[in-house]
Amino acid sequence: MRPTRAAILAVALGLLVPSAALACLWDYDTIKMERTRFPNTLELITGKFLRHSPEFYQWRIADRLKRLETDPSNLALLDDLAVAYDKTDQHEKAIETANRADKLRPGRYETAANLGTFYFHAGQLEAGLPHIDRALKINPDAHFGREKYQKLLVEYVLERRDGGPLKLPLASVTLAAGADPTKIEAHSHSVANTFPDFLKARGPKSDDRHLSDAEVRAAVKGITGMMKFGKHDSPVLLEALGFLLVHPALGTNTDAKQLAARAFLKASYEVRDEAIRLHYQRFAYGALRHQFATGDDEPVSLERVESEFQKELEEGRAWYAELRERELGWIRDGKNPEAEFDKLYVAEPSVTGMDVTDPMNPMDRLLLLVAGAVVALTAFGVGGWLLVRYVRRRGRSA
Repeated sequence: MRPTRAAILAVALGLLVPSAALACLWDYDTIKMERTRFPNTLELITGKFLRHSPEFYQWRIADRLKRLETDPSNLALLDDLAVAYDKTDQHEKAIETANRADKLRPGRYETAANLGTFYFHAGQLEAGLPHIDRALKINPDAHFGREKYQKLLVEYVLERRDGGPLKLPLASVTLAAGADPTKIEAHSHSVANTFPDFLKARGPKSDDRHLSDAEVRAAVKGITGMMKFGKHDSPVLLEALGFLLVHPALGTNTDAKQLAARAFLKASYEVRDEAIRLHYQRFAYGALRHQFATGDDEPVSLERVESEFQKELEEGRAWYAELRERELGWIRDGKNPEAEFDKLYVAEPSVTGMDVTDPMNPMDRLLLLVAGAVVALTAFGVGGWLLVRYVRRRGRSA
């Protein structure tokens, strides 16, 4: 049977336009675009950002106490000492030191902001709110509005706690009828009372009240600021960040589904209760539900994202371990770790992640381009030959 003209043309076009739309390349573009829209977010989730070790803060405590003996009214030294106490979980000493600074100079923004944060870290949420209010009155735009969202997040936690102990996740999770509570299943759960829901409720009271793109982005900046200067591995912060990154106000082309899934996965790693862990895994699964790879009819799998995320986390752990060893060495050798740190670390690091931001080295990329060009030229030649052969046969049979 002689091939039809349509079949010949289909073969020729198929060869002329090779199917190079691989899912991995599409996913690479997606996570790259998400990181462009929300810079440094992956680094904060993985812990690969400029920060100090507990041993550094222990050194700073000893150093500042000694220097304060001869300069007891130095507010900068008191700030450093208070933060170092907080970073080493000595929250009561941090509060005591900040109150000492407050007496020396009342009405100071830094002191009010620090006191609020120290009380929050000590679990005394109600006691911290007046100090954050005071900081906001003194300087409402400091730290890109971080205190504003710190206050809102604490109020959200208090609302969800409702006078009782903190229960995670903060969002309400309802399993569908017949869903297996020990498994992650498609459409097996619904979520309500998220941090973005709280932000929406706190806005102007109207039936058509919606969060804007700008409001969600400002909240993301506030939450990531708390992660950088507070506790980057806090499940509360990670949960709030995850729901912000997939909020509809951002739009399906400007949200960050894969970053959100990573935030939820990291939250799941930070809790011990298996039921809570499973809820956070469900959130990660839900974030990816509408994330498709080119050429696939199925969403990007949670297993694949988690596999990539594990590599990124390991990179972050290795980077921080090296930083910590350097700080330990400087302290052991009698050097000033602050000065040595500032000389060595002049810019924020970046997660490289082979499957995410740098899938191949330059030489591999060049080889791939050359191979692609060869395939395209070969396909063009074969396709052209088939077309010419078909036209000649048609001419002879006419």
